[in-house]
Amino acid sequence: MRTTVGIIGGGPAGLLLARLLHRAGIDCVVLESRTREYVEQRQRAGMLEQGTVHALHEAGAAERLDAEGLVHQGIELRFDRERHHLDFPALTGGRTVTIYAQTEIVKDLVALQLADGPPLLFEAEALAVEKPESDTPVVRFLHEGREQLLTCDWVAGCDGFHGISRGAFPAGISSSFAHDYPYSWLGIMAEVPPSGDELIYARGERGFALHSMRSSSVSRLYLQVPVGTDPEDWPDDRIWDELAARFAIDADWTLNRGPITAKSMTPMRSYVHEPMRHGRLLLAGDAAHIVPPTGAKGLNLAVSDVRVLARALIDLHRTGNTQLLDSYSELCLQRVWQATRFSDDMTRMLHAQPDGDAFDHRMQLARLRRITASRHAAAELAANYSGLPLPCESRR
Repeated sequence: MRTTVGIIGGGPAGLLLARLLHRAGIDCVVLESRTREYVEQRQRAGMLEQGTVHALHEAGAAERLDAEGLVHQGIELRFDRERHHLDFPALTGGRTVTIYAQTEIVKDLVALQLADGPPLLFEAEALAVEKPESDTPVVRFLHEGREQLLTCDWVAGCDGFHGISRGAFPAGISSSFAHDYPYSWLGIMAEVPPSGDELIYARGERGFALHSMRSSSVSRLYLQVPVGTDPEDWPDDRIWDELAARFAIDADWTLNRGPITAKSMTPMRSYVHEPMRHGRLLLAGDAAHIVPPTGAKGLNLAVSDVRVLARALIDLHRTGNTQLLDSYSELCLQRVWQATRFSDDMTRMLHAQPDGDAFDHRMQLARLRRITASRHAAAELAANYSGLPLPCESRR
């Protein structure tokens, strides 16, 4: 099998890249190790930066997003039993964020790909990327019970943190930077209307809590819990009681309760792999970086990588210019590290530290007070949360 761009991974990064390339007339093949049903049911992020929304429009994949997505004008911070609203459009010159579940993005992209896009092979397990330094790298994969070869001009590794793409980088050229946080998130999905119009980030001595949503009738909520927590130790009533305690404020507000349909555990980790390119193999999304979910950057970082990569490949296709491809890793890592810094700041500011003391507690409150009292500090948070410009855009 022969193609211009071999894409390993049929998640949002790989599917969006395939769609952008297809619309530009560049042929590609997507290899996804899981079944279609599995890919379309994976519960992941749901907050989209404005740039991510633009990318889905550019890919022709925003019809349902426009009809069903929930546009948010900001977020709410809660601490010391107070509530503080951050108005993103006022702080950023008009930028907003949109709630639309990653599962729905994947469904939209899969449907488009199967209807009129290039090949998308499910249950096609990539085994190795061979000869990435050559002009014709090869992806060896297993599909329908037999081993096959996909010869490419370029390979995009969009196969997540546990994929095989990153392992094709020689140890001598690679560096990785990681930090594990001493707590996790217990997440729930509940069949109940959200208790507010926007995301609520709550910081208290009992720990952090986040109120999000997937639609006008489905709520998504999270609790900070110790590493190693078993969700079975948290019956439904205990979860709702703890959420109510952490969101409590000295005002008229009630947490809506309803049937919990799913529970999950999310470890909190930061990870960055450098570089993001080796020869003709380029990493995108979780294959290259992981951030704690506090800043809502994971999906959005993957999309920003893909936007840069698609532009670089399209530029090469149309003009023969390799400048953007040659600077791909550098450009993406600039944004990755800024998103990692922002996610780390949000995480440390909002979570109760297991080994923290009274000083740490006061410092967290001081940081939150500065954000709610200083327009400059609030604008910085809003700009990072709603999405920084792509480095290739800011250089123009």
